Amino acid sequence: MTPLDAFIVALRIVWTNRLRSSLTMLGMIIGVGSVIVLVAIGQGAVKGVEGQIRGLGTNLVFVVPGAAGGRGGPTGSIGSAQSVTLADAEALAAANLPGVSAVVPQLTTGAQLIAGSNNVRSQIVGTTAAFIDVRSGTVASGTFLSDQDGARGALKAVLGAEVARTLFPDGSAVGQPVRVTFAGNVSFTFTVVGVMAAKGGGALSGDSDVYVPLTSLQSRVGSLGRNARGQVYVSTINVQTATEADQSAGKTSITDLLTARHAVATPDFNVQTQEDLLGTISTVSAVLSLLLGSIAGISLIVGGIGVMNIMLVSVTERTREIGIRLAIGASPGDIIQQFVTEALALTISGGLIGVLLGTSLAWWLNGVPIGGVSMSTSVQPWSIVLAFVVSAVIGVLSGLYPAWRASRLDPITALHAE
Repeated sequence: MTPLDAFIVALRIVWTNRLRSSLTMLGMIIGVGSVIVLVAIGQGAVKGVEGQIRGLGTNLVFVVPGAAGGRGGPTGSIGSAQSVTLADAEALAAANLPGVSAVVPQLTTGAQLIAGSNNVRSQIVGTTAAFIDVRSGTVASGTFLSDQDGARGALKAVLGAEVARTLFPDGSAVGQPVRVTFAGNVSFTFTVVGVMAAKGGGALSGDSDVYVPLTSLQSRVGSLGRNARGQVYVSTINVQTATEADQSAGKTSITDLLTARHAVATPDFNVQTQEDLLGTISTVSAVLSLLLGSIAGISLIVGGIGVMNIMLVSVTERTREIGIRLAIGASPGDIIQQFVTEALALTISGGLIGVLLGTSLAWWLNGVPIGGVSMSTSVQPWSIVLAFVVSAVIGVLSGLYPAWRASRLDPITALHAE
């Protein structure tokens, strides 16, 4: 029996038992489709985060508090302790480190904003006029904070696009007063001088942030953390390097300078570049894809068990047919080839349908809001190939044992079977 003959016979058997074959293929369809969809969801989420990190700006180095404490101090995760101050940012700017083109401090705190009958809980970012350039922001209307606003500690505010839509749904935010209440019920009225252009893409986009002069927070909000010298702690120091600068050398210079300033043996802060963050995301991406793919792969295995089960049933039902084939000269190899081909026909057909359904569902889910969050999917060609190849391998493996059993039947006994 040639492979073509075996394939034709397999298709005829599958078509003759259409309902049973369809139910058997269903497991493979679900398995292959699940692999493609889950991997697409995982990769879409990762790519969304990568896009947000790249959208923060270019050639950025971030100094954040909360690494290992010095001189026997406690160890904490990044951002878990206060250790970086506004004075550190000023020292970095004054040091004229090679390759450093801008230094922008950032102090983040939560507050409640009220404008007329509308209110929203938002993140207040105290910073300087250079923030918009370093972090690649764009003002949609009005202006951003100026150096004069910072020098005077002016009560000026620039709203993120989402905050502006919530507080001023009619779009007339610029020039309007906004009441800002910080922790401890400290309230001030800020005047809106600008609205940022929407970036979209989540928390890192800044659409839900409000920008005010850092000096305004420093001088008016007493609940902000300060060190023993009265210096205000900051959440992040954004350092922008020149395009041609060696960021590894820049990280070392920044670390050495701040370590000396803090007089610690081990840095009580962490210095990261955008590439460091993207590298971490890549690692997470690999683990996430493996995890989601493995979960979906379980359904592929279950589908393969279903195929093996139906092939064993087929061998039992067709015992007399197998005996006749063996009696008229078919070899055990021909019997094995026939049943393995039938198993392959089931799994490959299910795999093809699963690929079509999985990719279609993944593309349909892209951009669909679920639970208030817009889904982001990215169909990966390797997941399609992997799912299809695995389904074919499962077809071979699930068909081998039933085929081997069929080839071992005694022709005389098989001919007497009812």
